[in-house]
Amino acid sequence: MQYIENKTFDEIKVGDAAELTRKLKSEDIELFAVMSGDANPAHIDTEYAKSDMFHKVIAHGMWGGALISAILGTELPGPGTIYLNQSLKFLKPVGLGDTVLVRVTVSEKIEKGNRLKLDCSCVNQDGEIVIEGEAEVIAPTEKVKRPRVLLPEIHLHETGSQYQKLIDATRDLDPIRTAVVHPCDTISLIGALEAASQKLIVPILIGPKIKILAAAEEAKRSLEGVEIIDVPHSHAAAQKAVELVRQGAVDALMKGKLHTDEIMEAVVDRECGIKTERRISHVFALDVPHYPKPLFITDAAINIYPDLNDKKDIIQNAIELAHALGIPTPKVAILSAVETVYPKIASTIDAAALCKMADRGQITGGLLEGPLAFDNAISKSAAEAKGIESEVAGDADILVVPDLEAGNMIAKQLIYLAGAESASIVLGARVPIVLTSRADGTLSRLASCALAQLYIHHSRRIAP
Repeated sequence: MQYIENKTFDEIKVGDAAELTRKLKSEDIELFAVMSGDANPAHIDTEYAKSDMFHKVIAHGMWGGALISAILGTELPGPGTIYLNQSLKFLKPVGLGDTVLVRVTVSEKIEKGNRLKLDCSCVNQDGEIVIEGEAEVIAPTEKVKRPRVLLPEIHLHETGSQYQKLIDATRDLDPIRTAVVHPCDTISLIGALEAASQKLIVPILIGPKIKILAAAEEAKRSLEGVEIIDVPHSHAAAQKAVELVRQGAVDALMKGKLHTDEIMEAVVDRECGIKTERRISHVFALDVPHYPKPLFITDAAINIYPDLNDKKDIIQNAIELAHALGIPTPKVAILSAVETVYPKIASTIDAAALCKMADRGQITGGLLEGPLAFDNAISKSAAEAKGIESEVAGDADILVVPDLEAGNMIAKQLIYLAGAESASIVLGARVPIVLTSRADGTLSRLASCALAQLYIHHSRRIAP
């Protein structure tokens, strides 16, 4: 047990000192910015910082001041101290990787009011004083000794950071012509227009023109130069979009304000649809806080109870998407409730069969492992605790779920409880389909369009 113990006014002598040492990390700067709201680009924008007077990212000045406060409150005098005054001079910047020695030294005792004056300094690894000043405090008069409280573990996550990497990867690619099906509300229309502004897509808006124009007016967005195909309702919009695919006029579809069933009904129509020999499936691409890379979940929206052949295509679709995103050999975890084959749980039998199918070349381009439970698919420690030796366990790129119910619940738990951002796409048809939820924001729609754009350009590169 560690304790924090103070020194009372009577115990303290002039010349008494306390110190601590800290090395400045990027997490320190980010956490201080979040806590204080100080988003000065000199501290958090690497590109900007290169052009300012110091030519590097530096700590907030009061980061050093906070360390001085930490000594006063925990060491000298310690618990019971009341801050009265603090003066500081900032003499040199503290940059990333700098090690700072922070010291406070009692310079004067004032009997009236049990006051102390303390010299304060922060010295870097080169012996240079970066901050100096003086503090005045009221010292405690009663002894305090308390167990040191364990501070919460904090993980910083930049929202949408994985998606920004996807969007950045499209910078040198031509936008893809995309039929936007029934964009008759502001959020779906804005998503399409923002994707166009980022040169991800060239949108063709299909729906009742009067409703599209009304949505644009409500969103205060111009539709100048944007092609609009006027049709009477959402069902007709889905049919028209599929017709454009069959004509070779568009590279992708994007769902607007209509039910998934409506657009998919047109896609899978036996006579006029755009099915291929491959089973159509849905892939969630999640940006999950604390997971170091994008996490793909399939299928959580199209195939309700897929059989073994369906799962083979579902996996192949997801692997090919991962290839398009620059993952040469995606790690595929086939999920079940347990990590051993158990005849009473059908998904464990499917998982074992799918792994053997990959061994025999029926599924290509990925590294398959299964059955795996969710924990040992994404956690190295969980896999090690259960004695699982696998390159996939604890480091999965793709999670293949037993059925739609399981996939939908896993994805939505990650979104609503773990703060994951979601993008999604449907593959296996002639063109990719950007299939976002009505609850998805603009960032999710942009990321989903980036998935489609990267997939299309990758498909063109590998086409015979």
